[in-house]
Amino acid sequence: MKICVYEARPDELKDLDACSRQSGAELCIYKDVPCLDNAELAEGCEGVTILGQGRIDAPLLDAWKALGVRCVATRTIGFNHIDLEHAKSIGMMVCNSNYAPNGVAEYTVMMMLLVLRNYKPALWRGQVNDYSLSGLQGRELRNLTVGVVGAGRIGATVIQCLSGFGCKLLAWDKFRNERVAKSAKYVELDELFAQSDVITLHLSLDESTHHIISSEAISKMKDGVVLINCARGELMDLSALIEGIETKKIGGLGLDTVEGETGLVHLDHRTDILKNKDIAYLRQFPNVVMTQHMAFYTDAAVGSMVQCAIEGITGFIRTGECSTRLV
Repeated sequence: MKICVYEARPDELKDLDACSRQSGAELCIYKDVPCLDNAELAEGCEGVTILGQGRIDAPLLDAWKALGVRCVATRTIGFNHIDLEHAKSIGMMVCNSNYAPNGVAEYTVMMMLLVLRNYKPALWRGQVNDYSLSGLQGRELRNLTVGVVGAGRIGATVIQCLSGFGCKLLAWDKFRNERVAKSAKYVELDELFAQSDVITLHLSLDESTHHIISSEAISKMKDGVVLINCARGELMDLSALIEGIETKKIGGLGLDTVEGETGLVHLDHRTDILKNKDIAYLRQFPNVVMTQHMAFYTDAAVGSMVQCAIEGITGFIRTGECSTRLV
């Protein structure tokens, strides 16, 4: 059995080698982001595994199908970069990956603290030996209300982490979890917007959640609200965030992911001219902390995602079963 591995990062190679030896699958490993021009890399392979920088659209899926590919496994939890409907229509199995929610949950709390304690301007000052305090007074979580939008595995773990800080916790989700209800109060989304000092998103991206944070949504929030996004960039309207920061309606942003980041994150652009003016403009504000979509990036999570992808492909090909199957 041969599997084509696109977008292989150096930190994945050890785990890919271990999975290859354990499963007996031959891995054809490439750094390339998948696209129609390099679809032929998968020739002779029954499965393809990818990350999230390429758009897995109908033409690419058709090309892989013609080459004999039977299944696609993304080494990510998110799957909005894959045309699932077309994959289903041509009989292409697609699965995603899984990992423990702790890494992203811990990172989310860290982002809250960085914004609330004004760490970014404090860091800037320290680099020029300015150790003054003026303008750096922060807020304590125990005195705030935190709203968690999306109380699934990651959101529930964020609530668990925050419960030790003594803050008031609100939650919104399409489904109620009684374990979450022991620590957080379930409310309607508009009520969460109105009452929360800090709002953090933990949702998958689809048509119903795209731009769930819009200008209209922000208008319903407290003045000075802090917004955190360690999920998917397109959950927040980038232009609405800029307007909110400029008008001081938003008191701070902690963004590990941002709308329009494709082609930017996970790459070295030190000698490039960056064309995304909105992202460049937003990140320069002192109350905006932005990182390179790395909340997931721990040793445990990387190993788990690689293992899920390879096991998903080999399991499907050998038995027709896959525990993380999407279509």
